[in-house]
Amino acid sequence: MSLGRIVKLQALITKPLRRAYSTAPELTQIRHNVKRSDYANLEDKDIAFFESIVGKRYALQEDLQAYNVDFWRSVRGNSQLVLKPGTTQEVSAILKYCNERKLAVCPQGGNTGVVGGAVPVFDEIVLSLTRLDKILHIDEITGIAACETGCILENLDNKARELDLVVPLDLGAKSSCHVGGNVSTNAGGLRVVRYGNLHGSVLGLEVVLANGEILDLMSDFKKDNTGYHLKHLFIGAEGTLGVVTKVSILCAPAPQAQHVAFLGLPNFDAVLKTFKSAKLNLGEILSACEMIDAPTLDASLEHFKLNSPINGFPFYMLLETSGSNGTHDMEKINKFVEIGMERGEIIDGTITGEARKMQEIWKLRELAPMALTKDGYCFYYDLSLPLRDFYSIVEVMQKRIGTLATRVTGFGHLGDSNLHLNVSCPAYTDELHHKIEPFLYEYTHKLKGSVSAEHGIGFIKKNYLKYSKSAEAIAMMRDMKKLLDPKGILNPYKVLN
Repeated sequence: MSLGRIVKLQALITKPLRRAYSTAPELTQIRHNVKRSDYANLEDKDIAFFESIVGKRYALQEDLQAYNVDFWRSVRGNSQLVLKPGTTQEVSAILKYCNERKLAVCPQGGNTGVVGGAVPVFDEIVLSLTRLDKILHIDEITGIAACETGCILENLDNKARELDLVVPLDLGAKSSCHVGGNVSTNAGGLRVVRYGNLHGSVLGLEVVLANGEILDLMSDFKKDNTGYHLKHLFIGAEGTLGVVTKVSILCAPAPQAQHVAFLGLPNFDAVLKTFKSAKLNLGEILSACEMIDAPTLDASLEHFKLNSPINGFPFYMLLETSGSNGTHDMEKINKFVEIGMERGEIIDGTITGEARKMQEIWKLRELAPMALTKDGYCFYYDLSLPLRDFYSIVEVMQKRIGTLATRVTGFGHLGDSNLHLNVSCPAYTDELHHKIEPFLYEYTHKLKGSVSAEHGIGFIKKNYLKYSKSAEAIAMMRDMKKLLDPKGILNPYKVLN
């Protein structure tokens, strides 16, 4: 069993979540001046019908703040009803009724997203999928796992590890995020450099369409070259085309040996050269390659009272290896670090294969997003950029924003060109928001980057999709939305709306 990635965040998440709900942001519709579309209003007869489907216990009308506010305190809706179906058939009945009545629906999983895709904008009915949490089966021979949409990622991974398998997706929020939500946002996480993204790992889906039709796209095969691969329409669609209810995913063999290297580097050019060396010298055992700048590390150390094995450098790299022979892997890592130090690209560092020490090092990176929110408020951006320009955008924003921010930082998945740019401040202000946007997205567009690397578009980025997709592509996406959801009831105001 691999222990290097086991970082329990639930206890640390609980307190910030409570603070988020007690200091809820301004209503999204007001802050962003959104006009409600012509959806029907919820009536007593609707509630009576839903109660007949899920039972009164699972048709919630009180204490709904946790479902209306996102974890990052950036958006807030005003839903008056949360439904918790327990079966695919119940989801189907709910959507069929909502489609006939033209009642808007907001599907919601673990609510750990960062672009406002999982909470309502107005009074949409929240379709909470937390009860659909069963692990259906895991085949220890083929590595194929099937689960319901509300299965928590960490629970599926723990079950897979009992069979010497590992889910090919790892996130800091793994103890609360749902597999269905991961698929619906095409979550990337820490292991893309090793396992690729979910379009390659997901074998099949079960999806309920807006009209209540259940679409069975489940599969137990990696290769199935029969017609259109419709499952890909729903991976990353953020619940706007259908509601994912089951997932079939290919798990990988669990690594028998893991090591982590935490390195201090003098400049970003050294970061690039070290990444190139890692690909060359670590090759098949490289499973994660993260970059952390000094302001990000300072936030983690300051707010969570963590200890760093090295300090005092402008840039840090966290590299993880996963292999089958610990001695062989350690020899490769030592040689890689030795080469980097001889070239002056690595100034200092530490290497460990001890589970506890690996866990402590990973906390420095995984707790960074939450550490930055403890500055008060954090504008959090998720970009794909050409590697040579990976960090320049952070420096540009530091100069542009100046003293308006507490910190302007950059960290992320260097191995797949995914930068997380963060602007923390004491509290949200329109002045700072407009200083960042749309400039940041225009700058990303000039670099031919993507405005969303792994977190999706949601509500927050819907006006900026044009910076990453052509007008023709967006028009085709709209056509697909009209075909599958002609009344627009599924997750309105998100992605395209």
